[in-house]
Amino acid sequence: MINEAVILAGGLGTRLRTVISDLPKPMAPVGGRPFLSYLLDYLDSYKIRYSVIASGFMHETIEPAIGRRHGKMSLVYSPEHEPLGTGGAILNSADHIKGADFFVLNGDTFFDVDLQAFEKSHLRSRAVMSLAVKHMDDTSRYGSLVLQDDRIVSFREKGISGSGYINGGIYILNKEWFASSAPGRKFSLEKDILERMAGSSNITAFASDGYFTDIGVPEDYRKACSELPRLRSVRR
Repeated sequence: MINEAVILAGGLGTRLRTVISDLPKPMAPVGGRPFLSYLLDYLDSYKIRYSVIASGFMHETIEPAIGRRHGKMSLVYSPEHEPLGTGGAILNSADHIKGADFFVLNGDTFFDVDLQAFEKSHLRSRAVMSLAVKHMDDTSRYGSLVLQDDRIVSFREKGISGSGYINGGIYILNKEWFASSAPGRKFSLEKDILERMAGSSNITAFASDGYFTDIGVPEDYRKACSELPRLRSVRR
């Protein structure tokens, strides 16, 4: 069973500056707790026992607030001292990963995916990378994916309205494959890996209808502040 994860917590959060100006985005307060703590609750509930927090902007504020343990999960920190992109941040964190496969989560997105079912799908397909996707009535803010069964055929840019599947921000990656596929030390997971390999049989999509929120803009941040604490109480 996969029991390790990397959380991408290095975003600048420029669109949230009007609401939160003195904290990195994953530390934005939601119901009196950092948004990051909800992701850690979620991982701990699926018996993830080791997580790497890939921090960037204001990284020095995260560890004092979050610590080295969360529930039964050990935490380590992998700060980047210059912007590495999402792919570079994962690569920088992968040295801390001991197993063959690991989860990756965006630090500004909560997607209530059944991680056990996700892992089973990943192993069954013998993929080197799997992506959790969410069907939305309007994908214009996120861009969308064109799927054929569980394969990602292509990507559509942001700004195009209409329904479809979006990237839900949770991945399973094979460590050895990812390291060998990295185009350098600084790169984007989305642009330089996912889009480049669209159509590959080695990358699969896993659809989930679980609760989804992205706190990247003030409107959705305020929505998460009202919804996430209630969701957490239900999950308990």
